[in-house]
Amino acid sequence: MSGIHLTGDAGAGAYALRDRQEQGTKPVGMFEVILTRRKRFGWRWQVCDQSGKIFADGFERTRPSAKYHGERALFFLLSQAYLRNRSAASSED
Repeated sequence: MSGIHLTGDAGAGAYALRDRQEQGTKPVGMFEVILTRRKRFGWRWQVCDQSGKIFADGFERTRPSAKYHGERALFFLLSQAYLRNRSAASSED
């Protein structure tokens, strides 16, 4: 079993989902889970944004396991963005 490896500024996804006050628009942050076959050794999963920046990655022996861990990491990133936005909104009151 492998853990979730967050790379770079893992909280940056939260900023992609925040309002852009200077433009008055709401950007839509798109993330995707990429699965890559690694010869005899198993599967690598990555959670990336539209620009290709990697937010989380890992390695698993089977494809279903890699898919599960990649989607789990994606859910974790999205839930953290939601919790940060919610706590920021409550602290402004």
